[in-house]
Amino acid sequence: MNRIAVLRAIGLLSAAMALCGTGAAMAADVASSSGAAYQVAIQNFAFAPKTLTVPVGTRITWTNRDEEPHVVVSAGALFTSSKALDSGDTYTVTFSKPGTYAYYCSIHPMMVGTIIVQ
Repeated sequence: MNRIAVLRAIGLLSAAMALCGTGAAMAADVASSSGAAYQVAIQNFAFAPKTLTVPVGTRITWTNRDEEPHVVVSAGALFTSSKALDSGDTYTVTFSKPGTYAYYCSIHPMMVGTIIVQ
């Protein structure tokens, strides 16, 4: 992405944030062209990395690398849950506000992770 496109995207994101206010931490379930992208692997019945610290506007994609299905669920309903992810399936959330987002697999509740958005 070129510099002008990035600056336009940042401007649009800033305007959207101003319209939405700065209330409780929430995540947008839409992809952002301006945010950074990070990956979380679901493998060996664990999220890797287990904790991830990212800037506001980051897009995070979970990829199931296990043979068993998994469901990514926010432990506070701060973002929409994924569908059941079969092997190779992905799920993406863009985090538009600062906060700590704990999540787990609803099928395997011992699988937990945390996204810290600063």
